[in-house]
Amino acid sequence: MIIPPAGPPRQLAQAQLTNSIGDGAYYVSSALYFTLFIGLSPTEVGLGLTLGWAVGSVLGVPLGHLADRRGPRGVAVLLAVATGVAVASFLVVRSFLPFMLAACLYSICQCGLGAARQALLAGLVDRGKRTEVRAYLQSTVNAGLAVGAAIGGLALAIDTRPAFLAVFAVDAASFLLSALMLLRLPTVPPTPAAPAGEPALAVLRDKPYALITLLNTVMLFYMPLLSLVIPLWLVQRTAAPHWMVSALLVLNTLSVVLFQVRVAKRVTSLDSAARLVRLAGVAMLAACAVFAFSGAGSSAWLAGIVLLAGAILQVVGEMMLGAGSWEISFDLAPAGKQGQYQGFFGTGTAIARMAGPLVLTTLIIGWGTPGWIVLGLLFLGAGAGMVPAVRWARRRAANSVEAVRVGA
Repeated sequence: MIIPPAGPPRQLAQAQLTNSIGDGAYYVSSALYFTLFIGLSPTEVGLGLTLGWAVGSVLGVPLGHLADRRGPRGVAVLLAVATGVAVASFLVVRSFLPFMLAACLYSICQCGLGAARQALLAGLVDRGKRTEVRAYLQSTVNAGLAVGAAIGGLALAIDTRPAFLAVFAVDAASFLLSALMLLRLPTVPPTPAAPAGEPALAVLRDKPYALITLLNTVMLFYMPLLSLVIPLWLVQRTAAPHWMVSALLVLNTLSVVLFQVRVAKRVTSLDSAARLVRLAGVAMLAACAVFAFSGAGSSAWLAGIVLLAGAILQVVGEMMLGAGSWEISFDLAPAGKQGQYQGFFGTGTAIARMAGPLVLTTLIIGWGTPGWIVLGLLFLGAGAGMVPAVRWARRRAANSVEAVRVGA
């Protein structure tokens, strides 16, 4: 069951489905287009994308704050249009500098759009239902990415400049259509400016929330595994057939589509959310250990079975992390500050996209089996640390409420 309840949750899902189809096509084909048809080197492409996500991670917080102050629906619509314009600008890019500028604009808008959409969800959905609705949206996004990947694969098969340009046009149009869908949602009232003497960007002074974001960022380093590291590991270090790369991606996508909502229903409170993140760390450690074993022996089928087992453990950890972290990020954000808090929490995704490929290729491809164990222990430690970090954040929130009551 991946169709969310009628009303704002379903409208949000339709908007995200639309632009995730375009994004899926873009992710599959963009790197090859930039290198084969624009003439950029892989280093230039990597540098441009890294710089883009770095800038986006910094500006996500003020853009989230803008969503709080001006209303998340209007800001989300504006940033969806701006993202479409950024994607369309790739149609005319012919050299490195314009590519870098377009990549920065794209990443900034994506980070801000994510924060604004999360604030919009928080404003339109009852507190107790936010994590469940977020799980529906994640399932919808994965379904859209799968459809988009098939479209991008068609462009790769045709392998002509017009085919790749059509992908960018589809992605740009998907964001514009998504903006129109967001306009159909009810408005969420803007938050008044902070009183004199209080910081506008309160999240930057919230140390427990910063620790939680850091721990979540470490956990999010699973993101480049299936898209980059596992394919390289499979080809270079295992005897498994190369088509297993596609099988593992399909397994991951379908699992999230089919089971993410069920996993999210296990979250009923901050405590249960923190415990689920801790279990996610255990599952990811187990996945890393299994992946490390896949390089042993010369049997193609044994290697394939081991890789499948690792991928199952990894996606279980991924779904538990998603459900737990969504509840934590929403529930610990003060009323009226969801935009800036979600923007700050979302920097973890940008950092994982930016630094993850370099860190994980060094660990896994460079170090081999010891690298897998180190990565697994990092996941385990970050997951275990989430429980005391959430307790600290709850104590801080309770003390803040008490201080306000005494001051009144």
